Amino acid sequence: MPVILIIEDDSNINHLLKEALSKEGYECVQAFSGTEAELVLKQREFSLILLDLMLPGLNGEEVLRKIREQGNIPVIVLTARDALEEKVTLLTNGADDYITKPFEIKEVLARISVQIRHSMKTNLAEEKKEIVTYRDLCIDKKNFTVSIAGTVLPKITKQEFLILELLIKNPLRVFSKEDIFEYAWQEMYMGETKTLDVHISNIRKKIKQVTKEEYIETVWGIGYRLI
Repeated sequence: MPVILIIEDDSNINHLLKEALSKEGYECVQAFSGTEAELVLKQREFSLILLDLMLPGLNGEEVLRKIREQGNIPVIVLTARDALEEKVTLLTNGADDYITKPFEIKEVLARISVQIRHSMKTNLAEEKKEIVTYRDLCIDKKNFTVSIAGTVLPKITKQEFLILELLIKNPLRVFSKEDIFEYAWQEMYMGETKTLDVHISNIRKKIKQVTKEEYIETVWGIGYRLI
């Protein structure tokens, strides 16, 4: 089920959007300020974001910049500004689309549907890539190698490779130990964490052999993520 983050400080509009989107089968998360949105964005992954520009705390432009620092989540801006120059600026700064207020719900639903379909096609194309990179970290699925700035990490095991593959496909997203274990070992997680923790430790040691940079962060009580 696609998950949509609605960032809108007007509670009536926010609730209206949530009600309409929920009826269409979307899961919705609401934020009523830029500061709240920034916090929510660190907690989970979204399929699409509806972003108002006039927000308390961080304004919409600042929130958009932070979203783009994390990745390519589709963003539709909700704006009362109707000047062509401002709309061009929005698209140049990273918005995928914009809707001018006041708007019709049917138009919002149609624009969302287009962006999610496009995003799904893009994600499928990304999954087919043999080489995936993040910062200086690169995994080569064809040759089963992991490298940093061109230096290959020594003796990467199958599970270590799969752990890094999951993390690199979703940088900055926090994965639970259960999710990582089931992806890398392809079997049900039974609550034992030592095996996974040892593999994470080994990956870190191998990374330290080629760089002083940190790549894997422990999120205490939850799991790990690539930073």
